[in-house]
Amino acid sequence: MRYLFEDYTFDTERRELHRGADAVSITPQVFDLLDYLIRNRERVVSKDDLISAVWNGRIVSDAALTTRLNAVRNAIGDSGEEQRLVKTLPRKGFRFVGTVRETERPAGEPAVFAVPSGGTNAVQAPTPRLSIVVLPFANLSGDPEQDYFVDGVTESLTTDLSRISGSFVIGRHTAFTYKGKAIDLKQIGRELNVRYVLEGSLQRGGDRVRVNVQLVDAETSAHLWADRFDKLVADLFDMQDEIVSRLANTLEAQLTEQEARRSARSPNPSSMDLYFQATASLHKGRTPEYMAQARDLLEQALALDPKNIAAMVGMAIVDLTIGSGLYSPDRTARLAMAEGAVVKVLSHAPNYAAAHLVLGDLLILTNRATQGIAECERALALDRNLAGAHAQIGAAKFVTGRATETEAHMNEAFRLSPRDINAYRWLLFAGAAKFQLSADDEAVSRWRRSLEANRNYPITHFLLASSLALLGSTDQAKVTAMAGLALDPNFTILRFRNGALSDSPTYLAMRERMYQGLRLAGVPEG
Repeated sequence: MRYLFEDYTFDTERRELHRGADAVSITPQVFDLLDYLIRNRERVVSKDDLISAVWNGRIVSDAALTTRLNAVRNAIGDSGEEQRLVKTLPRKGFRFVGTVRETERPAGEPAVFAVPSGGTNAVQAPTPRLSIVVLPFANLSGDPEQDYFVDGVTESLTTDLSRISGSFVIGRHTAFTYKGKAIDLKQIGRELNVRYVLEGSLQRGGDRVRVNVQLVDAETSAHLWADRFDKLVADLFDMQDEIVSRLANTLEAQLTEQEARRSARSPNPSSMDLYFQATASLHKGRTPEYMAQARDLLEQALALDPKNIAAMVGMAIVDLTIGSGLYSPDRTARLAMAEGAVVKVLSHAPNYAAAHLVLGDLLILTNRATQGIAECERALALDRNLAGAHAQIGAAKFVTGRATETEAHMNEAFRLSPRDINAYRWLLFAGAAKFQLSADDEAVSRWRRSLEANRNYPITHFLLASSLALLGSTDQAKVTAMAGLALDPNFTILRFRNGALSDSPTYLAMRERMYQGLRLAGVPEG
């Protein structure tokens, strides 16, 4: 069934919400809540009605219910103040008050993520790239009451992985037909025509929850990646969101790497194959060498498909990195190229979260931090898993002289993605914030951790060299500066000075200290 209201289409079979032609990101639980409200729009539904229908009668706090209702309103462009579509009636309950038209799916239109039709004589279509099924996680707690929580993790992860550019994710209804069954993973891969299978388990014991996951090649049954982590039991909804975010962020990197390896063996790579290869180059490190590799691959991708928006955003990231990393003497031109590319993407795909994040980063790096923060917040509204958006907001606070606020944002980024491929960059800004606060020892600690995460980012070597020199460790500072110059021989204090990110007096005073340290470390003046 499809429900049409205003310019939205709510498809209960596909479990999709669209505004016009654009998909709206919505978690499974919020989807179920909106579904219940629309189906029962002829009456006022009570809090107990919602809890019984959506949470199976489990205890839910008023705050948790309000949070989910606000998420519903946000998804459909409503607000708690306006209540244009979802109205709260004090002491009575809630009602969907928008005008709704019901339609059936047109005959012959396929359902999204449908299982390929088979039969012994069927010819199976080529397996889509980056295709995956998330099998229902196993509940190892021995407590049937935990099934709802475990299934919620599976459903949310399925939804969130579908946001990855170029991905094909088997829908929850199909995936859940395998629940509790011992089936060979190769067989699942053949039946669903997918390249990857993700399976996992959750076990709750006392005040902790243990999560185990593994990514498997469906063709060979080879284990490609596995992880395990423990979490203290807190608010179940927040914990579920954190578990899903951590897994989605890690899996995006893992799946992109696997697709890059596959596509590198292809004699005729497609535009998306080349995009995955370029992304893998970016993940290796933001050095001039890897930037050049990524740019070449992205140019090839766009030559094959000029409308490949993922590749367009990738190209913007390359130019943004070259400009902000001070690899190019013409910083302004590089950043202008990046801005032009990402603005073009957003003109065609206004709800593309990654593009909003790149634009936010760019605005922050070009003395427009307030607008940059707004773009990062927009990115998070579209994709709650974008841990980098939290980090960029923290960076914006630092460059505007509010370094005391930076750490909380960085901590949130690491909470959602503790092993993120961009962790080195987050730690760079975290160290700079400490340096701005004259906590030089803490700055050194964070910059050392940044280098442990990625030794191929030249600017980190220079910042560490500056702080070491100011602390009196001149010999270490000079060795560190030489390591930076080996990666970027053209770096000078003058080029660094020309790359100031804001005109905040506090920020500029901090940079003057950096210039002094760079001189002591032996970095060329200009």
